[in-house]
Amino acid sequence: MPKAGGSPNQSGDMDVHRTIAEWSAAGRAFAVAVILQAQGSTPRKAGVKAVLDPAGHITGTIGGGSVEAATQAHAVEAIQSGLPLVLNFALEGQDAADEDAICGGTMRILIDPTATKDRLAYARAAGDRERREPGVLLTTVRGTSPAVVAVEWLPGDAIAADAGFPGGEAMRACLATETPRLFVDDRQQGGTQAEVLVEPIVPQPRLIIVGGGHVGQALARQASLLGFDISVIDDRPEFASLALFPQGTTTRCGDIGTEVAAFPIDQSTFVVVVTRGHQHDATALAACIHKPAAYLGMIGSRRKVALLRKDFLDSGRATTSEWDRVCAPIGLDIGAVTVPEIATSIAAQLVAIRRKRGPSATPGDLPDR
Repeated sequence: MPKAGGSPNQSGDMDVHRTIAEWSAAGRAFAVAVILQAQGSTPRKAGVKAVLDPAGHITGTIGGGSVEAATQAHAVEAIQSGLPLVLNFALEGQDAADEDAICGGTMRILIDPTATKDRLAYARAAGDRERREPGVLLTTVRGTSPAVVAVEWLPGDAIAADAGFPGGEAMRACLATETPRLFVDDRQQGGTQAEVLVEPIVPQPRLIIVGGGHVGQALARQASLLGFDISVIDDRPEFASLALFPQGTTTRCGDIGTEVAAFPIDQSTFVVVVTRGHQHDATALAACIHKPAAYLGMIGSRRKVALLRKDFLDSGRATTSEWDRVCAPIGLDIGAVTVPEIATSIAAQLVAIRRKRGPSATPGDLPDR
């Protein structure tokens, strides 16, 4: 049985919905493997999916090892029979040579060869994600062998308070915490218990780094590990070179004010202003301070921040409430001095804001550059 490659990132996991929709439209035979539940130490978590063809070849991964190999074998049989099934795995290997010995958790996996019937739900999930519109994908399973599977897509703004099991409040909680969860309905219908996997799908957070200097480069490296979709803006070609930044970063070179103003900034966009001077910082800030960014931070000493605040308020370029949204001085107060430390303090603040915990600490009095 073929082996899977390394684990894809979150974005890759979500792209499987587009693959399912495309394979369905092409009339291909396949099965979807979905981790319904993962407890303890497991290689992948609930909501992760992979697509398998009639030969057992896998697109994506549910973690590799013996669990994935067994899933591939069962998927071949499921595609032939056309019947979904649910498998339970205990990863409790005792032999040090066992690939799963270090895990010790349990996994519940659905193998669904009937996903084509739900192609519209998968297509809507993929399309809304591409349009940066959040929502939840509901996978309802009744029975185990065979199982009956239904998939539904609910946009975030369409989750009603009186929604069916597990209810609107539970769905919104999964969406808010970005955490998939399996709910079990004990009210059996026809003697069959229902399980509902609520899978939140949210836009990958965007990070605009205005200034491609040393701090901007260091922050880009750290933010790439945190799952941000990174764009860098600078008016100097040598500091807008893709070679300076992690793979997947986009860069824009041009007038800073014009480029920042033209960038689509929404409520899942984080903006960090770390240009080479006060005037450029002010220009960048003026171009985005009125926009609904999730986070707006600017580097600099307390003196510089105070001067810019007075200028913005006196000139009418910002109201007091708009300025109060700016995290300046930027970053958590961890005593940062070096460039990597400054980038770490900023990255930590981005995480705190993203996870709805607020800045969590007084911003540090960082140097201007």
